Amino acid sequence: MEQDYLDSFENNLQERLLGIATECGMLEGTLLSSSDIDDFWFSVAPGYLADAVTQVQNYPTVSLAWAAYLGLGVACGWDLDWNTFSKADYQYFLGPNSFDDMDDHIVGDILGLAIDGNEAAGLEKIFRSCAQLSIDLIRHEQVEPQSPMAFHIFARACRAMYRIGASIELKRLGYRLERVGMQEC
Repeated sequence: MEQDYLDSFENNLQERLLGIATECGMLEGTLLSSSDIDDFWFSVAPGYLADAVTQVQNYPTVSLAWAAYLGLGVACGWDLDWNTFSKADYQYFLGPNSFDDMDDHIVGDILGLAIDGNEAAGLEKIFRSCAQLSIDLIRHEQVEPQSPMAFHIFARACRAMYRIGASIELKRLGYRLERVGMQEC
């Protein structure tokens, strides 16, 4: 029952985040994904969640938005050289000031974008909007703060944000879903 509840929360949030990304022109109504990228979440999630949970009280938007940046970085690595990137640990994605400047490190050093450029500003804007929606939906659940269920809801929201970030990067790199007709042999 609890698993069904968490799955339902995450699926609803994912659809809502996809809606925001589509409205902003960052996606085209479909979540681009790869099982490699999705599965990689499980190797970086423990470190990410340990850092993010300490930020929730003072920086709730950051605690969620940085998961989307993590998704960007992982998707970029998947495209560049997955054999190498798949061996990276969570620490690789942290900036010089650890969690605090993870966003700038991923945008500037991994994606190679100007951190004060238009693309970086667009990413920051969409991730802020998505994080705020995530916070609103978490609060709507009226789960007891600092409870095990609150942690699980937060972790699911972080994973949804990670997947949105990865999808946006895949689209930015030129990936898209196309219908392919099958001819009879």
